[in-house]
Amino acid sequence: MTISGVALLAICTLLGAFLGDWLGAMLGVKANVGGVGIAMVMLIAARLWLARTKRLSSGLKFGVQFWGALYIPIVVAMAANQNVVSAMESGPLVLVAATAAVVVCFIAVAVFNRLGGPVETMDEIEAREALERELIT
Repeated sequence: MTISGVALLAICTLLGAFLGDWLGAMLGVKANVGGVGIAMVMLIAARLWLARTKRLSSGLKFGVQFWGALYIPIVVAMAANQNVVSAMESGPLVLVAATAAVVVCFIAVAVFNRLGGPVETMDEIEAREALERELIT
């Protein structure tokens, strides 16, 4: 079932590219706006939904993890490189905007860390569910 993980990644990537192009057209920009980010969020949401509905097989989980570890970071790096090159040609305001974005992200991470509780990994969730099943039977 590893191929199902690859298929899920491909569907998310295609939908993300389509939605990014559509968003760019709606904003009047001749570029894909956030397609890779949309694809990553959809992949994470799909994986969480499959885990919660107990449809996440080990092969599907492996396929998503494998390609998520290889493919998505490469695409993000390529998109970031293109964005930086085109942005730097626009002038010095880009540096101000980039610095502000980094500062806002750091603040947001700190705020979310303080507001949120401990985060369980997939292994911890599976172990807890196995323990709950043993206690029920």
